Amino acid sequence: MTTALSILNDTFGYPAFRGRQAEIIGHVARGGDALVLMPTGGGKSLCYQIPALLRPGTAIVVSPLIALMHDQVSALVEAGVRAAFLNSALPFDEADRVERGFVRGDYDLLYVAPERLMTPRFLELLEREAQAGRLALFAIDEAHCVSQWGHDFRPEYLQLSVLPERFPRVPRIALTATADPATRGEIVANLRLEGARIFVASFDRPNIRYRIVEKTDARAQLLAFLRGEHADDAGIVYCLSRRKVEETAAFLAAQGIRALPYHAGMDARSRSRNQESFLREDGVVMVATIAFGMGIDKPDVRFVAHLDLPKSIEGYYQETGRAGRDGLPADAWMAYGLGDVVQQRRMIEESDADERFKRACAARLDALLGLCETTACRRQRLLGYFGEESSPCGNCDTCLDPPQTWDGTEAVRKALSCVYRTGQRFGAGHVIDVLLGKENDRVRQWGHRALSTFGIGSGLSENEWRAVFRQMIALGLLAADPAHGALRLTAASRPVLRGEQKIALRRAAEKRKAAAPRSRTVDAALEAGERALWERLRAWRAETARAHGVPAFVILHDSTLLEIVRTRPRNAAQLRAISGIGARKLENYGETLLGILS
Repeated sequence: MTTALSILNDTFGYPAFRGRQAEIIGHVARGGDALVLMPTGGGKSLCYQIPALLRPGTAIVVSPLIALMHDQVSALVEAGVRAAFLNSALPFDEADRVERGFVRGDYDLLYVAPERLMTPRFLELLEREAQAGRLALFAIDEAHCVSQWGHDFRPEYLQLSVLPERFPRVPRIALTATADPATRGEIVANLRLEGARIFVASFDRPNIRYRIVEKTDARAQLLAFLRGEHADDAGIVYCLSRRKVEETAAFLAAQGIRALPYHAGMDARSRSRNQESFLREDGVVMVATIAFGMGIDKPDVRFVAHLDLPKSIEGYYQETGRAGRDGLPADAWMAYGLGDVVQQRRMIEESDADERFKRACAARLDALLGLCETTACRRQRLLGYFGEESSPCGNCDTCLDPPQTWDGTEAVRKALSCVYRTGQRFGAGHVIDVLLGKENDRVRQWGHRALSTFGIGSGLSENEWRAVFRQMIALGLLAADPAHGALRLTAASRPVLRGEQKIALRRAAEKRKAAAPRSRTVDAALEAGERALWERLRAWRAETARAHGVPAFVILHDSTLLEIVRTRPRNAAQLRAISGIGARKLENYGETLLGILS
């Protein structure tokens, strides 16, 4: 009798389920609806793939990621699973062939873009298959796309609410790697999953080290980070604007780093070519806007860097979660400064959204700023946002190098007074010049040398004052005018000015010591003999992937190769015991791998 565990072992090559996978799979295989919240790399796909193989008929997988369906299907085919995809990128005759194969029952899983699924013609086809008992389940991947408040909203996802009406006997499983309580509520309501069981796995990604540095020269800081810890590694660098993406990619390329740009303003062919390079080649750094990344399956992304502040903790978690999907050490690095805070607040205020939406965006930004400014464990703060309690992790910058705090009440009062006396008409740079007593042309032009606040801040450096202003904006004591960035006092500043409230601040880091070193690359952790075998295995994998027209990780993950290097299996039975080598991969590659090992 075929069981979930036997499919896990024989088809996918894994020895045991993780977390709540077995519980979820059992529930869906028995015909139950489910909403699954599980971090990237936590094994979400198996939660619908195994029920699809246990239930009669074909599972329909709804995915918004046309460019990546090919790789997802290729990985299943490599494992011996009958799978195909349907989307607008397929020529008519190929799409017709897939549809006819679906009707014949040739597939266990069929990946479909939501806009294709919702066409009247395809819905009618699905209804005929459902009436014949040939639909196993609906899996709705990246379910947070249904949230109108979220960072990846896709309008076509709202139409998926018709599925329970038209297919009441077909179970549905919705999956996402990130959703705060408000987003979860939207998913349940908009997908009509009120009767579904909700499974929430731990959001913790213990292999990711979180680090947020004070922005001084962001490009130089990024370059030092890449050269010092991630030479020749694959990674993603996120920027807010298309122009910054292009400039940063060009800068890194000029420094000898294989960096490629990706943003929505590029032509489709260039975007596709760069994405293919990132997925299929080793050591490519993708510099991108958030247009890139959702559902990226590449498991060996060793870092995600942010040169600009994301809009929310959800966005930050989703983006950083693309690192280290293979469970090996990875970094989430961000350079963050005063300009980021002002820019994000301005974007919210200038948007055309209604006030309710703006308040929700501001609250989400405040939560992210709290993560940036915290003196406690960053992971604890991050997990707390998703309602998960945890202990200090020992693997983030604030744990490894705890920041100092100081009583900034007097400095904050001086800063507030100076903003007020300069007429609440200037940005932080000018107000800091006045506080430091700088006699430049702009200060003289506005007559600010005569103010009582001129020079009263000479006890702090310019860098320290910028940190003070950044934290004041983050704390909501100051707001930036959307039109030209001028700072103004808020109602929250009054208790501080009246002496009724004390303010503790993070001490500005003139030059923070480096975090405790650890190996960031797999080969750096290997001994000489192991490294030679590692390179031979990678060369074989690359050649095999090229021959099959798929990314290298579709053949075998780095973590699987690493286990082969470490255990040195001598026969087929020992090789079959390696995690990630199922029956089909043993049949296809076992003899070759044992030959390389011998």
